[in-house]
Amino acid sequence: MLRARRATVAAALLLGVFAVTSWANPPTAKGPAAARQLEAGRELFEEHCSSCHGLHGEGTKGQAPSLRAAGEGAADFYLRTGRMPLGQVGDEPLPGEPRLDNAEIEALVRYVGGLGKGPPIPKVDPAKGSVGEGMELFTESCAGCHAISGKGGVAIGGYAPPLDEATPTEVGEAIRTGPYIMPRFSASLISPAQVDSIARYVQLTQEPEDAGGFGIGNIGPVPEGLVAWLAALVAILLVARLIGERLGGSRADDEAEEPR
Repeated sequence: MLRARRATVAAALLLGVFAVTSWANPPTAKGPAAARQLEAGRELFEEHCSSCHGLHGEGTKGQAPSLRAAGEGAADFYLRTGRMPLGQVGDEPLPGEPRLDNAEIEALVRYVGGLGKGPPIPKVDPAKGSVGEGMELFTESCAGCHAISGKGGVAIGGYAPPLDEATPTEVGEAIRTGPYIMPRFSASLISPAQVDSIARYVQLTQEPEDAGGFGIGNIGPVPEGLVAWLAALVAILLVARLIGERLGGSRADDEAEEPR
């Protein structure tokens, strides 16, 4: 019994040492080019990310989450859409212009991806998708926040941005990583083929066909209907005013022609 306990304690100590060593050691790379890129990523991480996410991506309690399981997919999404680095701690990560160039983003993505196991950058091909299936999936899982037109809206706890400039890869990354308040969808919930369909539908919302006339910004059926009613009301008021002016003019002419 005593030997068994000692063996258990020894095994636990070894696992603890292994975990600490894995946590402290940075990602490694094979080859000179990969090593240079990884070193550049480490420097960029220390400069732009470590103050919030920790020197080794372990996160800071109450300030920023751990990046140990973020993966290349999340890092690529946040950096290419300009959501990170944040201007100020506590701000909502809203989309904007990327703050790093392409080479810097690739290096930083490589470094963050090596911190631990996480979602990779997905391969999305909208040409293989179905618009009908994409619209159905988007309606079920996305339209509640982003609107059926993909123009964005207000969600509980944050803001759902428009998808006007979202690339197919960014659509796939968002689905797999669940940025900010958006839920994460695994392959068991939304398959890679279904991601292709959603990306194809998003492309359709970016360049919709205005078969019915003026698109009015393609902001959706409800606001477009309100605009139509407003235009109709203005037209009715103008017609009523013209009729009133004509009636008033006719009465004035009749009164002028009456003999005194």
